[in-house]
Amino acid sequence: MPFELPDLPYPRDAFGETISAETFDFHHGKHHKSYVDKTNDALADAGLEGRKLSEVIKAARDKGDDALFNNAAQVWNHSFFWQCLSPEKQAPSGKLAALIEEGFGSTTELIAKVQEEGEGHFASGWAWLVLEGGAIKVTSLHDADTPVVHEGIRPLLTIDVWEHAYYLDYRNERPDYLEAVLGKALNWEFAAKNLDGEGVSRADQEG
Repeated sequence: MPFELPDLPYPRDAFGETISAETFDFHHGKHHKSYVDKTNDALADAGLEGRKLSEVIKAARDKGDDALFNNAAQVWNHSFFWQCLSPEKQAPSGKLAALIEEGFGSTTELIAKVQEEGEGHFASGWAWLVLEGGAIKVTSLHDADTPVVHEGIRPLLTIDVWEHAYYLDYRNERPDYLEAVLGKALNWEFAAKNLDGEGVSRADQEG
């Protein structure tokens, strides 16, 4: 069974000017779909038909198949990213809020750190909030790289900093995009779920 483009968990126009419907049309409907199509096209030649998406990503990395890795990892990264967004403003609570306070002092300080990480990330990639060694950390990964292939790093939340994520709405102003999404559109409930260490499974697919 080929991999599929997952539906967005909200209407395309749910974020108003923060993320436009047009951006979702291109980002989800064209870019993400292209990654899915290219991954499916490569599975037979790679001998990986019937494998879960996370397994395909790891196998492609181990084989040095950069083309398959980049496309399959981007399928997973984007499937995870859509779930990291909420049309309604949220705030961390419970265990997640306690871990944020312990590691960063406050949610405001954490958001500032993610903003800094995303702005300073050179070229394409992803800013990540992860759980490592029982603590919340902020990091970034280049291009299609993904926590799926990094042992001990459990994904909680991510922000796409490829230009296709923001160019239609913010042109080349990545800082403005980050400020808007971090301030208004994060799904902290999803991040809290991922404290169980099962974040990879929440964007995985059966082959």
